[in-house]
Formats: sequence, structure tokens, C-alpha cells
Amino acid sequence: MCVACWQANNNPETSLMTRSLKKSNQHFLKANSRLPLGVTSNFRYWGEDKTFYVSHGKGGRIWDIDDNEYIDYRLGYGPAILGYANEEVDAAAREGMAIGGVFALATEREFSVAEQISNMVPAAELVRFSNSGTEAVMTALRLARAHTGKEKHVMVEGGYHGVFSEVLWGVDMDAWDPAQGEPELGADSEGIPSVLKDLVHILPLNDANRVEDLFKRDGDNIAAFIIEPILGNCCSITAEKSYLQDVRALCDQYNVVLIIDEVKTGFRVARGGVQELMGVKADLCTFAKAVANGYPISVVAGREDIMRQVGNGVIHGGTYTAHSVALAAAEKTLDIIQSTNVLADIAEYGTKLQSGISAILNKRGVAHSYVGHPSMGGLFFHAMPPTNYRDWIKTNHEFYEALAPVLHDHGVIVEPDSREPWFICVAHDEFCLTDTLSRFEKAVDITLESTPANKVS
Repeated sequence: MCVACWQANNNPETSLMTRSLKKSNQHFLKANSRLPLGVTSNFRYWGEDKTFYVSHGKGGRIWDIDDNEYIDYRLGYGPAILGYANEEVDAAAREGMAIGGVFALATEREFSVAEQISNMVPAAELVRFSNSGTEAVMTALRLARAHTGKEKHVMVEGGYHGVFSEVLWGVDMDAWDPAQGEPELGADSEGIPSVLKDLVHILPLNDANRVEDLFKRDGDNIAAFIIEPILGNCCSITAEKSYLQDVRALCDQYNVVLIIDEVKTGFRVARGGVQELMGVKADLCTFAKAVANGYPISVVAGREDIMRQVGNGVIHGGTYTAHSVALAAAEKTLDIIQSTNVLADIAEYGTKLQSGISAILNKRGVAHSYVGHPSMGGLFFHAMPPTNYRDWIKTNHEFYEALAPVLHDHGVIVEPDSREPWFICVAHDEFCLTDTLSRFEKAVDITLESTPANKVS
């Protein structure tokens, strides 16, 4: 157990905290004068009085500038798989720092880390590094178009593939009325050229017949099918194994490149990622979050014949790609994941956490279910787990969204939006579990006083 977690557990002022965000509120006013929304990512803005600023993190906990302590189940959307300030990874990063930083030239470590990834993921025959998940998916889509000579791509409802224009398209389930027919495809942001809409198809998850019908109609124009088999931004709703295998076969039949986006699942749900769990091999795959325990690095990898088009017609690069610090951190993180039982320990904790939450909710007659993997599970307030994004509207997400800020006040950080999983790291220990369940029980009881726990679909 980390010292910080022991101290937090044995501090009566933090075990039943009364949260003040006075300093964060004051800092927000100052930050907003120079930073839109007072932050550098839209997803960090939770409102003028609820946005808070982190002081530091250790293990599975973080502290804000008001000295509030939280057990963290966001983990930066998953990167801190070994916990914050992991001593082994940080020591490796310091060694990488000593190399000199950025050369815009290659180093030997690029090969050694690529070899680690190829040994863990059979689909990763060749590897290229970038800095973010967005960059990796951009490259994968460009490669698919170059390889096939086609321009369109298919995504799954509820999938998330970064913040570049070709993939910022989706359906607004909040506003969708099933009685009015199919949900309408729209851009997720202003500033996206409308001409890109003609290049995008979006289909519901777990309906291979819809995929086949689309490929029959438009397969001659479709370059890529991009999918997160576990929807990392849709509370880990999961593809059925048979569906993913059917999609694999259809992509082969219609010369469509299958891109499996493992930015969140990679090196988290299994050493070989979701592809190992489901027995499916991608043509191209992307990784980012857990690769280096939070240091900025991403990966695009795949079939040699496709990847060899990099430098042979396809441009890929970046001044900061394969940064010496991030590469050294990745090498150590992947070594720990590959040579120890950390992934099994993480899954065991996730299973215990879900079991404990279920005991609390069952005692109060609150219908609920889980989807995904225990290391990044989704909690839904509905007796039947959703099988696609359309099922999400049947769940009592209103109760989740009322519960989340109460959990924050009690020192448990989860994403305020019900569509984000709970991420687990190996530094979450028995003290974290005990504290979480105690705080969760109190938060549920407070929320039940104002918000119905169950709704009729």
C-alpha cells in the first residue's frame, strides 16, 4: 500500500470529507481570463463552481488545490494504469530525460519498444509512434484510404476516435425519439466542413446485418471500418464476439480495412488488448492511454503491407513523436504489464468493487447492471445491460448524473457523464475499496432523497 493512501485512510478529516472548492473557484476566475473555460480541454470543464484544479496525485488518489482528497476512477480517462507517480516508471522517465529530449532523429529505443508491442499484439506487425490517440487514428484512417484507394469510413454509434474533423460525427441520443425513425447524423462540433458528412457512415453496435447491407450498397467507396470493441466513451458497452468476427469477415470480403481503436483498451483489458479477448485480428490498430502510464505517447500499428505505405506515398511524422522521456516510460510500463500480474490484480479489484456496489444497490432495490471489462467497467441504472448506444436512453442516466456530483463531494471521482467507464489501476488497494464503498453508500442515500432510482422504460 502506498504511504499516501495509508495517510488518507487514517485521516478522519478526509474519510468523511466536507468539500470546499473555494481555491478552485477563485482560480477558475483567473484561469478563464487566459484560457477558454479556464481549462485546456473542454472535458475538464464541469461548470464555473464545480471545475477543480489538481494539486498532485499518488497511487489511486488525487488531491486538489483546496486539499480535498479523492479516490480517482477517471485516471485521466485511463492512462494511469499503474497509479499516479509510479516510482519505477518515473525513474525510467528520468533516465529518458537524461538522453536529451527531442532530436527529430531516431533512437535505438524506438525499435525496442516497437518490438515489445509486436510481441504483445500479433496484429502489430509494424509500429509507428505519435503523441495522442487522435494522431494515431488520423494516421490509421489515412493509411486505410491510401491502401484501398477509397475515401469513406464507417463508425459505430457511441464510438469515440479523437477530435479531428473526419471522426467528429455522431448521433444525438439525448434528443432522439425512436418513434421518429433513425437518429440523424450530425457534426459534434462547429467548424467541421459539411462536405465531410458524405464520407461518413455510422451504424448501431452489434448488428452485423446492417454492416453487410451497407457494404453491399457502398462497399466500393468504403476504405475503413473503425471500431472500439469496448466503447470507451460510451460506458464500455461491448461488441459481441460473434459480431466482431462477422465484421472481420465482411471487411475481408469487401476490401475494407478493419481499424480496431484500442486507445483505451490497449494493454489494459489484456496484454494483447481487446483483440486478444475477442480472438480478432485488426488490419490496423491504435493505442495510447495505458502505454506509458500517463506519459504522452500513442501507437498506430498493423499489417506490414499497409504500414509499409508510410514513407511510400503516405506522410506520417511529428517533431515530438517517440520523445525520449515517453519512450522510456513506455518501455518500463509495458515490461511491468508483460512480466507481472498487474492486469489480473486490476481486474480482481474491479470485480470486487462491482460486487460491493451491487450489494449496496440491491439492499435499496435499485436496478442496475454492468458492461465492459472489470478494469474499465460501465455502471448502468437498469436491470438489463445495454448492447448498443440506443439502449443507453432506456437506462436511468438521470440518477447516475445526480449521483456523480454527490460522489465528488464525498471524495470519489467519476466522470459526471454516465457514458464514461470507471477506470481501475493497480494502486487501488483494499483501503481504496473500503473507502469507496463507504462513501458510495452515503452518496446513494443522499441522491435517493431527491432523484428516483428506477424508471420505467
